[in-house]
Amino acid sequence: MAKSARPTISDVAKAAKTGKTSISRYLNGEKHLLSDALLARIEHAIAELDYRPSLMARSLKRGRTRLIGLIIADITNPYSVNVLSGIEAACREKGFTPLVCNTNNEVDQEQHYLDLLRSYQVEGIVVNAVGMREEALNRLQQSSLPMVLIDRKIPDFACDVVGLDNTQAATTATEHLIDQGFEAILFLSEPLGTVNTRRERLAAFNATLARYPGVVSENAEVPLAENARLDNTLREFHTRYRGMRKAIISANGALTLQVARSLKRIGLNWGSDIGLLGFDELEWAELAGVGITTLKQPTWQIGFAAVEQVVRRIEGGSTAIHEQVFSGELIIRGSTSR
Repeated sequence: MAKSARPTISDVAKAAKTGKTSISRYLNGEKHLLSDALLARIEHAIAELDYRPSLMARSLKRGRTRLIGLIIADITNPYSVNVLSGIEAACREKGFTPLVCNTNNEVDQEQHYLDLLRSYQVEGIVVNAVGMREEALNRLQQSSLPMVLIDRKIPDFACDVVGLDNTQAATTATEHLIDQGFEAILFLSEPLGTVNTRRERLAAFNATLARYPGVVSENAEVPLAENARLDNTLREFHTRYRGMRKAIISANGALTLQVARSLKRIGLNWGSDIGLLGFDELEWAELAGVGITTLKQPTWQIGFAAVEQVVRRIEGGSTAIHEQVFSGELIIRGSTSR
């Protein structure tokens, strides 16, 4: 018998000399209803035809796809990569399959992937909204799917959120620099906009330094790709407080990399000329010069917890919308040591 490009259940039934009902029983695990001889014929036919049932079709027939959509703004961001690892582990444990969509911060792609996930009838969505534009976030608000946000909240939208305890983390980081004797500290971030993580970290930084009037505090916002502007900001900060022990807090890992490059360009060494502490643990942080102190986020746990929560919503959980936060861990290296 010639094999079709993609054999169907009818092809299997014909090869096994039986009806489609028997094949369906076999595929649905009801083998006890079939005779040993029929089981053998069905197994031989499936092997001969290399038949693979359509899991999507079977799931849709039962009203369940067991799919969870994941929208990531930038998959090259180390934070997102680590979160994805936790998401995948949780999906595996809960019996779901993640459909990963990387928007690359492009508005058209954001709309395309949101429509695509709906067409695949995903049962829920996890959104790693770091860097996502407001247009896409507004479209997500209108979705009726169970949804959990990672790291970034959507203004005026009631939705479960899982992320870092930004107040605790920024306070810990700032107090560490004060304990190390730094006299002037610059909090550096990308433009704040409505991004709650940046605003919460800056607010905690300011609140902490308000208790230490003898320490100079500054903050600046620099777009990630504007190297000349970043160079000038760091050079002017260093010059302005010449003779004082000074340090920089970088609000995320991507910015920490650009700060490290900028300091190299303007001839300053972290650890001796200026202190440097960055949010997010980076693989290269311990290898760069004397090492860079980081505020490590439990990214794997955050991703895992986000899937746990969206599954609870999928299964009908009706508890109040809430925010689940995790504590960060300060990893001290030579860039902030006395």
